[in-house]
Amino acid sequence: MTLAAASHGFLSPTGVEIAFVLVGIATLGAALMTVGSRQLVHAALWLVVALGGIAVEYLLLTAEFIAWVQVLIYVGSVVVLLLFGLMLTRAPIGPSPDADSGNRWAALTVAGASAAALIWVVVDAFRATWIDLDGAAQGTAEVSGNSLFRYWVLPFEALSVLLLAALVGAIVLSRRGGGAKGAAETTPPAAGEGRH
Repeated sequence: MTLAAASHGFLSPTGVEIAFVLVGIATLGAALMTVGSRQLVHAALWLVVALGGIAVEYLLLTAEFIAWVQVLIYVGSVVVLLLFGLMLTRAPIGPSPDADSGNRWAALTVAGASAAALIWVVVDAFRATWIDLDGAAQGTAEVSGNSLFRYWVLPFEALSVLLLAALVGAIVLSRRGGGAKGAAETTPPAAGEGRH
């Protein structure tokens, strides 16, 4: 009797499960606003909301270390790098007519098919996988660090090099454009040209 009362079913969710679903819906809405916005800066700010929502989901799953890594690396670094890239390359800040190519239905079809394939692959891969609840917590710093530096160190370093290359490329592009403009402004007129 006590065991039956302690367990809950699908139709009687806990507060954490309700919060998880609500945050997931908000995160999905922010992700849709990210890809649907015609202003690049607004899309980047909606991306901050989406990545922050994912961090909250990790917190609700008691994976505090992964949640703070999500905040520090993705919200704190990747989005800031994206905004710096937008500013340094002089991308259009306001509404851009080039942001909508007219292939919206084709893009939605490809995105839906890709999402369905990804969900099917993940469900099929982890169909018989069970989490050992008696072992160490899966989201702790010890377990995550052990997995990261044992199995995922090479992709982790490759990602850091990729981010560094993106930042250096943005700086080079901004300096090349600025240098050409400055040289054109400071070039004196030719001998035969007069000032009007």
